[in-house]
Amino acid sequence: MNTALVPLLSDVARLVRRSFDARARDIGITRPQWQVLSVLARHEGVNQGGLADLLEVEPITVCRMVDRLQEAELVERRPDPADRRSWRLHLTDRGQAIIAQLRPLVEVIQAEAFEGVSLAEQAALGVVLERVRANLIRRPAARAGGQDHG
Repeated sequence: MNTALVPLLSDVARLVRRSFDARARDIGITRPQWQVLSVLARHEGVNQGGLADLLEVEPITVCRMVDRLQEAELVERRPDPADRRSWRLHLTDRGQAIIAQLRPLVEVIQAEAFEGVSLAEQAALGVVLERVRANLIRRPAARAGGQDHG
């Protein structure tokens, strides 16, 4: 096994985040805000607990993030018709516009990152990374630390 792969993946992820942050700053949005908005774009109407699960963060963290996004008029909370205690989250028109502004930035970053990499190589990498992600999702963190050997 090539033990240099995990540090390499970490380094690539850090560089992608840095590139995104530099470009998104001009639009006035942070990467965590972009993550919330992009998840909401794919899961319109999710409640805060569901959003926390999708983002893999604590519910209180999502609550604070949604509070800020609501103040910025990017997200709105709507009552859940099935549960009076719950709120469903939706992008506002302004939130949709931010998503539309950020998508081209992501495409530019992806084009720069994969310059000189063939479409076949990109497809193969995608397959491998999906498998790696599935392996890590399937394995609880406590077992992933080397306690589970098989």
